[in-house]
Amino acid sequence: MTRVRTARTPDGRRLEVSHVLSVPAADAWDVLVDTTQWPEWSPLVNGVEATDRRIRTDTTGRIRIPGAWLPFRITACTTRRWTWRVTGIPAAAHRVDDLGSDRCRIAFELPPHGTGYVPVCLRALENLEALLATEDAPVH
Repeated sequence: MTRVRTARTPDGRRLEVSHVLSVPAADAWDVLVDTTQWPEWSPLVNGVEATDRRIRTDTTGRIRIPGAWLPFRITACTTRRWTWRVTGIPAAAHRVDDLGSDRCRIAFELPPHGTGYVPVCLRALENLEALLATEDAPVH
């Protein structure tokens, strides 16, 4: 189930773009915090250079998008939720909710100025679902 709605978050009211997947929350979280996997699921990120492979609060680096490298800093990384600033501007928060029974919800929390980013988030959720399904597929 994919949903776009206004939600109350730790950062105030945000536009939340989310999707429920049939994978354990820990697996989804691992993909979201591993900077080497960002280009595999993000429709915009073509490359990453970061101080940490697995992000934590204050990880810094830069992401390559078409035509530019942009600096980023992880502003908070708590239990299954992280926030960041890209070029000093608050960007989408990333969250994984454990729904039990090997199901989870991946959510992007967009700041008020980020409504135009909804289609990018929807594509990222599709890519994450495909990536996580591939990782869980048995090897023949």
